[in-house]
Amino acid sequence: MSDKIKPTEGIMCFEMNQIGVIRTPYTENAPYQPVEEDEGDFRIVIEPQYTDGLYKLDSFRYIYVIYYIHHVKKEQSMTVSPPWADGVKVGVFASRSPVRPNHIGISIVRIKSIINNEILTSGLDAFDGTPVLDIKPYIKDLDVKSDANYGWIEEMEGQEHLLLHIKSIPHDY
Repeated sequence: MSDKIKPTEGIMCFEMNQIGVIRTPYTENAPYQPVEEDEGDFRIVIEPQYTDGLYKLDSFRYIYVIYYIHHVKKEQSMTVSPPWADGVKVGVFASRSPVRPNHIGISIVRIKSIINNEILTSGLDAFDGTPVLDIKPYIKDLDVKSDANYGWIEEMEGQEHLLLHIKSIPHDY
């Protein structure tokens, strides 16, 4: 039985509007997760008609950036093997794979400053030119879940080492 995606009748289709574009130094490769201390120019350029939506956003330290992963070239599958997971297969919804039924990405980044319609941020794990779908504030007590766990990763040997890969933290192998 194949786990490849097949079109289904009765599925709702809809449109979303791009509200801006992500600017990063990444044109060929991007990290798997945002690296806060990453070097380079990281910013979100909001379309002029949405600039008023940035009012008071600079009072928050972090934001969620929701974007369209437009560089996906791999064929969709319901099971994936994360590159750092030593061949372990999991369902796409149990992963952070960019190859998803809807190519939607989400990152939490720090706001460095907002100038007119540009949000200067900490490192973003997206390619230069990635379309932005939405931005939401990260609110301390609402968005931190102190009882969160590592799911299936907890079952893997060498969990501490794997977490360094997952977090894109440079380390000795």
